[in-house]
Order: sequence, then structure tokens, then C-alpha cells
Amino acid sequence: MSLTDDARALQDDLVTLRRELHRCPEVGLDLPQTQRIVLDALADLPLEITTGTATSSVVAVLRGGRPGPTVLLRGDMDGLPVAEETGLDFASTTGTMHACGHDLHTAGLVGAARLLSARREELAGSVLFMFQPGEEGYGGAKVMLEEGLLEASGEKPVAAYAIHVFPGPRGHFEFRSGPMLAGSNVLRVTVTGKGGHGSQPHTALDPVAALVAIAADLQTMVTRRFSVFDPVVLTITQLSAGEAVNVIPATASLGATVRTLSHDNVEAMRRETRRVAEGVASAHGCTAEVEFEVQYPVTVNDPDESAWVGEQLRARFGEERVSERADPLMGSEDFSFVLHEVPGSFIFLQCSPPDVDPDDAAVNHSAHVLFDDAVLGDQAAALAGLAVERLARGQG
Repeated sequence: MSLTDDARALQDDLVTLRRELHRCPEVGLDLPQTQRIVLDALADLPLEITTGTATSSVVAVLRGGRPGPTVLLRGDMDGLPVAEETGLDFASTTGTMHACGHDLHTAGLVGAARLLSARREELAGSVLFMFQPGEEGYGGAKVMLEEGLLEASGEKPVAAYAIHVFPGPRGHFEFRSGPMLAGSNVLRVTVTGKGGHGSQPHTALDPVAALVAIAADLQTMVTRRFSVFDPVVLTITQLSAGEAVNVIPATASLGATVRTLSHDNVEAMRRETRRVAEGVASAHGCTAEVEFEVQYPVTVNDPDESAWVGEQLRARFGEERVSERADPLMGSEDFSFVLHEVPGSFIFLQCSPPDVDPDDAAVNHSAHVLFDDAVLGDQAAALAGLAVERLARGQG
């Protein structure tokens, strides 16, 4: 039987596993229940398994029957603090939700481990399975790297691959060379003035007025300092000032998410946001404290690996099910930390249920988002197939 046929034979088991995971999402770096489910699912396979100390990660190494390099496959495991509203009979009732499809990623990676274990003697090298907590803003991939992920097989991987589910026509794969997802950064500005009575603003130095001006000027700055061909997105999501309606507070603050597609723009945003905030605050007689925190770097797919991935997916699933994405998304991913160290590719797999119009489908992180687990067999086959064929290429 072919790899794809074997994957279809695993479909029912993978659906059962995915739905077990879906019922009990855990958030952050500590996922003890999820880790236990994964360890149980891998227990009968010929894998060398280690678990993290700073996080509840699972790292598994499959050593092939012939010598060769190592290929890394990743699936993230954490959920989100979202109360599910899908109405599914296996919906979470914990106030948390797998609203980004990480339950499918985990089940699909288990499926790949099963497919590859059955072909262990044929493999020319090793496969490193990365079951990762804390993707949703906790930097779990970075923690795993710091704990020695890339040395788990005894040598650094020659390539790394991950598949992420996304709303859209079920079973359609998207790949891209170069930037696939934006870098994620956090901007915080605190303006300090002098408090006073709301009826006598001339006796105060109003930080609220300064903050409002800063918020507006930051938006203008993005359009005037950055090229539309190397885009930056700055979205102010938090404003905070005072408690009493008749009191001018002494401080006011804002928080914003900043998305970038190049390292140069990260440094430019760090510089320009400070210039705007401090300058506008000074014009109002106030001071501004600016914090610019880099969370995740840009997710950059290696051009050679990504072109090869496109060829492999088309050969396995057909031309009509694979396309090259024209533009990156401005969301972010901490698989970027891995791709900074290892050439590879981050791939999208669309999986809206067939009765959902893809144009109207709820998006990732929504309480209503639906992912069809009918894709799990193909997801497992895609990951396993990339590992088999990349090992066959050797170091080159």
C-alpha cells in the first residue's frame, strides 16, 4: 500500500485522537493532560522520547534503518482562552478552545509518526517529531530550542516542516517561498503629565490629550515612513487612563500589536515609534516612556525547500489541490524560531467543512471556527511523505 493509502487507514483513529484533544484544550507552556494524551498515543512506537523541563513538550526521534540526516516535523499542541461556541458534540466546556486547530496539528503529527515508524527500515536517516506547547504568544518553540531540540537526534536537522490548518476549501494546500507570516511585536506607551480637575484642564498637563494625539500620529507615521511593498501593520488594541470621569489622571497608556515582514522594519519601528511618542508628548508638556518588545520574528520559508515542497505536494495530491500563495499573511508564528535555524517550509492546509462557504467561514481564533478533521489522513501523509523524500535526498 502507498503512504497515502496507509494514512487513510489511520483516519478514524486520528479523528478519535483529535476529538479527545479538542475536548480538553490547555493554554500556555504547561499542558500536562495534552502531553499525557500524546505520550499514550506514541507509546507503542519505536521512538526515543524526551519531555521538556521548562515546558510540557514532547520530543521524539525515529532512527531509520539506514544512515542519513535528520528531518524535523512539528505540531503545536496549545489552545486559546476562548469559550467555544461551535455547537459540536465534542466541543470544549472548559472555557478554553482549540480555536487555531492545534488539535489537528497534534493528531496529524502522531499520524505521521505512525506512518514513518511502519517504514522505519526504509528511512535513510532520522525524523525528529516536535510536539510543542505555548505557540500562542508564549514562545514555546524558542523554549524548546533552548532545551536542545535541534540536538535531540545527535545532529542538527537539514530541513524542518510544519502544516497549519486554515479556513478554506477542504484539502487544499498552500505553500510559499520567502516570508509566509509576519513578525509579531508589542508596543506600549505610557504618557506622564500632571493630574488635575476635569473642570480646570489649564492647571494640569493632560496625558490623555497627548495619548490621543500619539495614537493618531502613530497611524499616520506608518503610512508616511514605510513602503507599501514592505508593509507594516500597527493596531492599537488597548487604551487606559484614569477612573473618575471628572479627574484628569497623571498617566495614560496604550498598547498595540505591530506586524512586520523584514528585520529592517522592526528596527525602524522601534526607532520611529519612540520618536513620535516622545515628540508628541513633549509638545503637550508631558513625557513618554516607550517599550517595544519583539515577540516572534518573521516566518521565512527557504526558497529551495519551499519550491521542492510544492513539487512533492502536487505529486502526491494533484495539481488542483496545491497552490503557491501570492502574499504572506500578517499573522505570526513561533515556528519562525525554528526556520531561523533550519531551512524549511511552513505550509497551510485548508479544511473548512463542505457545508460551510469558505468565504463566510469563521477564522482562526474565533469561538465559532470549524475545522474538518476529514483532512487528518492527508495531513499525516503530507508530513510523512516530506520526511521520507527529504531523507532520500540526503544532505543536499
